[in-house]
Formats: sequence, C-alpha cells, structure tokens
Amino acid sequence: MAAYEFVALEANGRQKKGVLEADSGRQIRQMLRDQGLTPLSVDPARDAAAARGDGFSFSFGRGMSALDQALFTRQLATLVAASLPIEEALRAVSQQSEKRHVRTMILGIRGRVLEGHSLAASMGDYPQVFSSLYRSTVAAGEHSGHLDLVLENLATYTEQRYESRRNVEMAMFYPIILFLLAMGIVGGLLVYVVPDIVRVFENTGEELPWLTAAMISASDFLLAWYWLLLILGVGAVFGIRWLLRQPDIALAWDQRKLSLPLVRRITRLNNASRYASTLSILTLSGVPLVEAMGIAGNVVTNRYLRGRLSEATQRVSEGASLRAALESAGHFPPMMLHMVASGEASGQLDNMLARVADYQQQELERLVTTLVRLFEPMMLLFMGVLVMLIVLAILLPILSMNQLIV
Repeated sequence: MAAYEFVALEANGRQKKGVLEADSGRQIRQMLRDQGLTPLSVDPARDAAAARGDGFSFSFGRGMSALDQALFTRQLATLVAASLPIEEALRAVSQQSEKRHVRTMILGIRGRVLEGHSLAASMGDYPQVFSSLYRSTVAAGEHSGHLDLVLENLATYTEQRYESRRNVEMAMFYPIILFLLAMGIVGGLLVYVVPDIVRVFENTGEELPWLTAAMISASDFLLAWYWLLLILGVGAVFGIRWLLRQPDIALAWDQRKLSLPLVRRITRLNNASRYASTLSILTLSGVPLVEAMGIAGNVVTNRYLRGRLSEATQRVSEGASLRAALESAGHFPPMMLHMVASGEASGQLDNMLARVADYQQQELERLVTTLVRLFEPMMLLFMGVLVMLIVLAILLPILSMNQLIV
C-alpha cells in the first residue's frame, strides 16, 4: 500500500487536496468517486513531492524545517520504543502533522517501507531533508537491531541542534533590528528633515560651517543617487555570493577565516562542535569510526577544514589514533584533543565526544552572547553620534547668525 496525493472537485466546484493510501492510483480515484468527489489528479506521494520541490530548501517552507524534523524524530523514537511496527509508527506520526507536505513526505516514506525497503533507504528519496548523517545513523540502528535507542539518540541530537541554532538566531535578532532602525532614522533625517531646515540658513548668503555644508552635500547625494546606492548594494550582495560559490575563492576565504582574530575562534568552535557531536552520535549508534569520520567531515561548514579532516580520516584508516589525526588536521581546540585522547585511552570515546560537543557548543554560545551584548551599546553609541552630528549641523548656523546680530 502506497500513499497518493490527490486533487479533486467537490459538488460545489471547490477543489479539495489531500493524501490517501491505497494499492494503486485507480483505487484512489474510485475511493474519491465513492465520496462524491471528481478526481483531477492522483500522484504517488514521493513523485508529487519531487514535482513541487519539497526538501529543496528549508527557507521556503516546502521541505521539513529543523523543528519539524526534531518533532518527527522524537515522535518516531517514542513509538518505536513502544514496540510499534515501523509502518504503523510512520502512519501515527503523519497523522500528528498539521502540514500537508510534511504528512505527504512521511506517508511516502511509509509507502516505501511497505514495499520492502529499509527505513534509511526510504528516507533516501528525500536527501535534501534527511542528510547522510541522519540516514547513516538510522541504517546503523536497523542493522544493529537497536533502532529505538538509536532514534532516541538521534532525536536528542536534532533537538539540541535546533535549540542551539534558535538561540543564536534569537540573540542576533535584536541587534539586527536595531541596526536597520538606526539606518532608517538617519536616512530619513538626511533626506526629509535636514534639507528643509538647513536651506533656510543657506539662503542668508552667509558661509555655512563645514559640518553643515557636508551634511547638505550628503543629503543632496542621497536624494539624487539613492537608486544607484540600492543597485550597488544589491549587486554587491549577489556579486559576493557568486564569488563565494566559486570553489577556489570559497576555499581561499574559508582558509582565511581560520586566521582572522575573532572570526577564527567562532569558526573553530562552531566546526569543532558540529564535528564532535556528529561523530559522537554515529559512534554511539555503532557506525565504524572511519565511516563515521567520513560522514562527520561532511557536516563541517569550512571547506578548508573539511579537506584537512578528509586527510585525517585517511590517517585513521591507516592505523593512526583519532587524537593524532585531528592534531595533524589543525584548527581544533587543545581541550578537544586532550579529551579525545582521554576517551581513546579509557575506551569511552563516544561519551567523551559527546562531552566535547557540549563544551564547545556552550563556549560558542557564550562568545556569541558576549558579542551581541557588546554590539547593543555600540549600536546605541553609533546612533547617538550620528544624531548629534545632524543636530550640530543645524545648530551651528543658528549660533553663527546670533553672533552676527550681536
């Protein structure tokens, strides 16, 4: 039995969309006719999802968001731990989802499971939603016979990644809004307020102070060339994004980020946390270390460091220790290397990696929080200085006129 997504007409002419399960599309059409509906289209769930582009990008909401994935994993882990068959667990999870495209995706996976495919292979139909890390972890659980425990670990991992990303996004929200508001206020003053007030003094024929003249020039420039500034700004954004898509330029930039004073620390902490947490969840799930290192290296965002980790994976496959391989890769915190060495010596590498990941993530969040808290007063100071300059540009001509009158 497979899942099918349908579009049908009701008796009043309104369209109805949904998902049903049956052995064939013909059976779905008959079921719709029995309900008094006129079927317009009936497509297998996974084909309909591919045609819509589900899973292409999280940002457009047509795949499975990080929160949806965390909820899906936790619900599936709970149901599997309760000894519910996989296909029944997937059906129950799909019924809990309020988003039709997510429900369609889950039923599409269930249909593949009913056809005899493994859960990991069924998730492979949606590679943009379920990463290689996710699928490999599920496959390891299926092979070991401990899918419930593996799903519990994976659910905890996805929830922690979601919480960490949300905390950083929420911390950055206020400073970004404050910056945009500051730019809007200053731009509005320069374009609409300063010209009307200052030109009154300009018509007196007296020489204006240099600050006032500069402010008038800035205002005139914005009024005359704002469209050019917008085009240049948008062009710069797209130009930089295009350059960073070029392999050589992107690799050079990622290597450069590992040497910049503050960016270096953030980049190292972020990538060390991602690598250690991924390696931990894979080794806890029974994935061999070399295979786990290959998968974990793919979640590292820095391309240069990813290449170094590929070399480290090769060294481990040749018999080197994990600590020595990571040290040769460079750019990992010394604390992480010492804890990995301790884990190898004690035989508790997977647990030690989990501790390393937690420590690095906490350190990253503390650093980002500190920077955000420093940014807020700096932004207020920046706004104050700009407003003060605008006020002085208006007051200086007034003071000059008073001195002439006296």
